[in-house]
Amino acid sequence: MAGAIGLITARGGSKGVPYKNIKELAGKPLIAWTIEAALASQELERVIVSTDDKEIASIARQYGAEVPFLRPLKLALDDSSHVDVVLHAIEFLEEQEQFLADYVVMLQPTSPFRIAEDIDGSIRFARKKNAKSVIGMMNAPSHPICLRGMTEEGLLVELTEQRDESQLRRQLLEDVYAFNGALYVLQTEAFRELKTFRPTGETYGYLMPTERSWEIDTEWEFLVANLLMKNQLQAASRSKAA
Repeated sequence: MAGAIGLITARGGSKGVPYKNIKELAGKPLIAWTIEAALASQELERVIVSTDDKEIASIARQYGAEVPFLRPLKLALDDSSHVDVVLHAIEFLEEQEQFLADYVVMLQPTSPFRIAEDIDGSIRFARKKNAKSVIGMMNAPSHPICLRGMTEEGLLVELTEQRDESQLRRQLLEDVYAFNGALYVLQTEAFRELKTFRPTGETYGYLMPTERSWEIDTEWEFLVANLLMKNQLQAASRSKAA
């Protein structure tokens, strides 16, 4: 059994941002940022893109990723399961290439600020813990005690057990974390058996900085990410010049 592979999932359809996976972000197709981070990883043996789209496949190859198959259409619909997408890739590589990795790291193009060190750190953490699953996390932007539901009439609905108002002070609240969508490190055999990204009681979190946890799902988020990435590149350029 081989080491770890990076599996970048990039279907052609997208309702939030049309063709977002190859939409230009700071001078490159969105997917290129994830491909380059994965290729710079010291822990990934292969970087593979799973897509149903020939144009995405072509661009992915241009940036150095492998595209050994085109994903079946049934796995590229709005309601298609990411679990089935990962299982399809595992089974294809095993059946067609007799290749089986001990870990599959699912990387979504919608997290362009994730870097190679995040990927490597999460894989090493998974190995250290012999984890069945490690998921990228960030500090939650808001504590659950501050969240409410709201009826159609605008009436607020409590979501958590009510506490004294004094407990709303941030310094008295326990730390909470949110999934950032940037990476999922999956132990292959356990994943094939359990068919879930989050096996109960056996899922670890890998904390990433907020600035590397930005996830793009809407046009507004794409616009902000584009500005942030350009600013980051300009800062890096100034630093090198100095």
